[in-house]
Amino acid sequence: MTTTYPFSAIVGMDGLRLALLLNAVSPAVGGVLVRGEKGTAKSTAVRAIAALLPAVDVVAGCRFSCDPAAPDPSCPDGPHEPDTGEARSARMVELPVGASEDRLVGALDIERALSDGVKAFEPGLLADAHRGVLYVDEVNLLHDHLIDLLLDAAAMGASYVEREGVSVRHAARFLLVGTMNPEEGELRPQLLDRFGLTVEVAASRDTDERVEVVRRRLAYDKDPEGFAARWAADEAALRERIAAARALLPRVALGDRALRQIAAVCAGFEVDGMRADIVTARTATALAAWADRTDVRTEDVRGAALLSLPHRRRRAPFDAPGLDEDKLDEILRQFEEDEPEPEPDPEGPDSPDDGPDGPGGPENPGGGPQEGAGDGAGEQAPPAAPEPSVPDQRTDEHETADRETDSARADGDDGAGEADEGTGGAGGERAAVGAAEPFRTRRLDVPGLGEGAAGRRSRARSAHGRTTGSRRPRGTLSALHLAATVRAAAPHQRARGRRGPGLLVRRDDLREAVREGREGNLVLFVVDASGSMAARTRMSAIKGAVLSLLLDAYQRRDKVGLITFRGADAELALPPTSSVDAAAVRLERLPTGGRTPLAAGLLKAREVLRLERLRDPSRRPLLVVVTDGRATEAKRAGGPTPVERAGRAARMLAGDRVASVVVDCESGPVRLGLAGALARELRATPVTLDELRADSVTALVRDVRTVSNPRRAA
Repeated sequence: MTTTYPFSAIVGMDGLRLALLLNAVSPAVGGVLVRGEKGTAKSTAVRAIAALLPAVDVVAGCRFSCDPAAPDPSCPDGPHEPDTGEARSARMVELPVGASEDRLVGALDIERALSDGVKAFEPGLLADAHRGVLYVDEVNLLHDHLIDLLLDAAAMGASYVEREGVSVRHAARFLLVGTMNPEEGELRPQLLDRFGLTVEVAASRDTDERVEVVRRRLAYDKDPEGFAARWAADEAALRERIAAARALLPRVALGDRALRQIAAVCAGFEVDGMRADIVTARTATALAAWADRTDVRTEDVRGAALLSLPHRRRRAPFDAPGLDEDKLDEILRQFEEDEPEPEPDPEGPDSPDDGPDGPGGPENPGGGPQEGAGDGAGEQAPPAAPEPSVPDQRTDEHETADRETDSARADGDDGAGEADEGTGGAGGERAAVGAAEPFRTRRLDVPGLGEGAAGRRSRARSAHGRTTGSRRPRGTLSALHLAATVRAAAPHQRARGRRGPGLLVRRDDLREAVREGREGNLVLFVVDASGSMAARTRMSAIKGAVLSLLLDAYQRRDKVGLITFRGADAELALPPTSSVDAAAVRLERLPTGGRTPLAAGLLKAREVLRLERLRDPSRRPLLVVVTDGRATEAKRAGGPTPVERAGRAARMLAGDRVASVVVDCESGPVRLGLAGALARELRATPVTLDELRADSVTALVRDVRTVSNPRRAA
């Protein structure tokens, strides 16, 4: 048996340790989501806390961990006899990202259910995790259908297994703990809200602390049992303190003043719903019990808010969770005028505001409460007045340049773009401009029927969705098509000697349902960042449109990639990834200027798609080219023109049968129609910026056209 790394031996990460300990004290807090970069011991900490959880009493022999004091009346293993309880350690069950639905909720023997009428049920991970911990590593990579099942179980405290009229229900109340690397994509808001607390972790930049981390890890790897033995006393002390805090928890008083503080903080940060208030109240109560107190104070409310609100506050798309601590202190300060002087802690200093461990000081979850926290949070010095803002002295210059560029375009002066682009390279580079406000876009999907990863964009065969037919099972039967099974079995009843009312079903008769749902695609953006796009207002609108498409890709569970072209070449700014917010960051920082190597951008896209097809052949791509259609490069004597090279590259992509969209960014009363010509070469759907908007009056309903449909592509 593998020896778990001791929880008390973890170096630093005070916020993570505190969040896990609070859930150990009060499981009603609702679990914790750990966000952080790779290699920060997220999984180590989560696995270590399981060894500190108090034992639970269960009904002997019950596969569903029923409480002998209050057994589940609908337990599949019930009814249970009285006085059959036994104690066992709390379980921590790990849910693999690639688990099947049957592995999560359990499997029902369909053949026995149809032929014998017996509910032969094999419990899944939700049953194993009942009254314990359900741990999901890389929870943001979990498939949507598993997330839906988790949401249902977390909301109802029970798991339901339905198979064509046969149902099984069992209790499933567990502590949900997840870890994730934000670089690999964000979590769905519905599941994010189910985590009681959230913590951001990062590797320490302190040399001594990093040295100690390495020293302890090497010692553990060399002799796990010996290392654990050296920390056994600390583990025992921590386990006793958790038990004491659990025993004290029912006696902690959450006064009206603390409740008003919690309500004011949640309202001040504009969180949705009431779950934030409830979780913050439970967390503040657990903090008081952990500090060995029976009253909830201001520092408890503040600490609870820092853990329970960052992932619930309203924020712009792709913003990371976080909380403005200055604003939090300002809200709490409103309650200090009428506050009576608190009783001094018998073991703490007389003045809770003195010393470095006052409000805002470091947490110390493993070594005891912060004695100096007190109620002095509101007595901090008010924040310094903000410095007067300095106006952007370049604004007028840029706006003038924009007006001149747009005026030249309106007059049909094609040389204006060349003058703006300069001689190529980075010489004509302009600073990045911010994106305009994102908007809801129309859905752009890939034609045909795919078989890629579950998502919400294009039609695909999937395990979830509407039933479109039946087939013989391929492996384990997961979705029975009852009518097709009955039709297959009916002609053989007399030959099988049927005499009673039951239907004699054999394995060869079983048919599984063929279902059609939606898949996620690889959306590869090819963005023109050359000088012809550099007008400040135009580039802001273009970035806003791409940001809107990125937000749409996030909601539809796509992978995204970003290619930019400017100057002399094209660059893969972001390799295909599930982290849509990373693409948004790269887009926001994108500078403009230089010539327009359109052919290089298209060829780079072709190469990226070729490699991705080898890595994940089932995920179909959607190419989104954002350009005004210009193509200008350094002159090559005797060779094809830049426009001809771009047309050749577009035809190569069309030959690869890549579904494409061209977002036409040309503006002004006089338009050259170059983006439309590019769309014809690509056999792509041309869309203007205005037509991208779902609520646009001029928007048209369009299908992406490919070479596979030449009549529509003409």
